[in-house]
Amino acid sequence: MKILTVSDEICAALYDYYVPGRLKEYDLIISCGDLNPKYLSFLVTMARCPVIYIHGNHDGRYEKTPPEGCDCIDEELVVFNGVRILGLGGCRKYRPGPHQYTEEEMKKRIARLRRSIRRLGGVDIIVTHAPPAGLGDADDPAHWGFQCLVDLVDELKPKYLVHGHVHMAYGHNIPREIPYKDTTVVNACERYTIEVPEGKTDMKHYGQVVYKTTLKQWLKK
Repeated sequence: MKILTVSDEICAALYDYYVPGRLKEYDLIISCGDLNPKYLSFLVTMARCPVIYIHGNHDGRYEKTPPEGCDCIDEELVVFNGVRILGLGGCRKYRPGPHQYTEEEMKKRIARLRRSIRRLGGVDIIVTHAPPAGLGDADDPAHWGFQCLVDLVDELKPKYLVHGHVHMAYGHNIPREIPYKDTTVVNACERYTIEVPEGKTDMKHYGQVVYKTTLKQWLKK
């Protein structure tokens, strides 16, 4: 399964200079935050595949004008083609504003998802806005990562953790991928492609495994 990950900066080749068919190879598009909602709506229209997103720290405007045709997975689990995806938006709290969390607040958000994670037997992709501490973050307080995300990766061992927040323009030596134990940490700034095999998560007994099947819905069945 081919996934386009996007974050923070609009890719001109996918918007201003878009060529029909340029997105046809993708099965799913994931936004890691801080993108114009009109851009995400454009992508879902042109790609003809689902677009899912979490909030960045500059996405307060989504409250009034969310991306049309896209689905928010912030603090949720979804299953797509058998691949289990967990969304945790926001960054470290560094000033007043939405979608910012202290370390303890992010820990509590993760704790609220524990039961759902256990029911699915883990996750394959974790989608965040801020990176894990020491794995692609920066030295300034606005771009510090979360230690609890490192702990979550150590526990769940997902194939990928995909994040945004740290722009590639911040430094010439910022890596796109950081291998960490069983996980690859990916910086999705502007755009980056990852590939994962279709999963084997079997929820057929509870209903068809389809996009938009959230654990909240599943647990009610």
